Amino acid sequence: MDKNILIYLFAVLGSFLLTIFIVPLVARFAKKRGIVDDPKSASRKVHQTPIPLLGGTAIFISSFIILFVLRLFHLANFSLIPDRYLFGVFAAGLVIIIGGYLDDKYNLRPSRQIFFPIVAALVVILFGVNIGFVTNPFGATANAIFYISAWLGSIIVFFWLMGMMYTAKFLDGLDGLVSGMAVIASLIIFLVSLDWDVVRSATGLWALIMLGSALGFWVYNWQPAKIFLGEGGALFIGFMLGVISIISGSKITTTLLVIGIPALDVLWVIVQRLLKKESPFSHADRKHLHYQLLSVGLSKRETVLLLYLIALAFGSLAIFSTSGGKVASLMLLIALMILLLIFIYLRKGKYGRESNS
Repeated sequence: MDKNILIYLFAVLGSFLLTIFIVPLVARFAKKRGIVDDPKSASRKVHQTPIPLLGGTAIFISSFIILFVLRLFHLANFSLIPDRYLFGVFAAGLVIIIGGYLDDKYNLRPSRQIFFPIVAALVVILFGVNIGFVTNPFGATANAIFYISAWLGSIIVFFWLMGMMYTAKFLDGLDGLVSGMAVIASLIIFLVSLDWDVVRSATGLWALIMLGSALGFWVYNWQPAKIFLGEGGALFIGFMLGVISIISGSKITTTLLVIGIPALDVLWVIVQRLLKKESPFSHADRKHLHYQLLSVGLSKRETVLLLYLIALAFGSLAIFSTSGGKVASLMLLIALMILLLIFIYLRKGKYGRESNS
């Protein structure tokens, strides 16, 4: 078999099998220390029995073990990822996982929870992860770009990573939802990278590693879940997808197409809270799209599969679209979000009339 294919398989299967092995160990550790998600702790919970948390720790460990093996034995082309990037992302990921452990264990206030994502985003920026240009979607050629200053790039990176982390955090409400979306997003980023990147590029392999790790966790997280990602796990997945989208050639639009509906959902919920003069991060509730779909009659599995399908459909558009086509796809995504909100509103109205008749 071709050496390149073997290394691609090692990245995805190695991370998958390592996660499969580590997850039960993490679950046992969490149960032993009482770090579980008790359904009685909040009315929005949809599971029935206490479920161990800290699942994201397994994804963190397995993904970096495989990544460092690739680097140590020179199995990938790391020309686009200097060592300072690796250590910066590892250090930032460790901050997220530690913060997640503390939150899962001690149920930190939102004002303290946000400290760790902020530090993580700042760490990768300090280690040099940045955006130096953005593609002009309306340029005459596919390579038409706008160059931006380092400070503006750093600001974009910070808010992009914070947005990705909190999108994953707020999305983490149904079994298998975030882990499945991570599998889809990682796959799309990898496939897009094949069109322009060098063979065995570390950027593409990193996406494959995340795919394998998320898939290994998904095996335990699919309904009915045996373990949850926990605070750190959801944030770490959002963080890693955000970082990979930057280092793989600023494929931010591609990533947005995959997670666009959850991202728009988070934005919509934040706007609603601000209009009510509430803090956007002060509390969790059932206003998010996946809960709203449950409220109008979809089952948990149907809701998750619907969001998977949307992510796959728009991710597929990203593979075959030019930059201008991706912008058009984003507009279509926004229209779909509006249609979903209208559908939920009409269904709720119908339910209300039926209950009163």
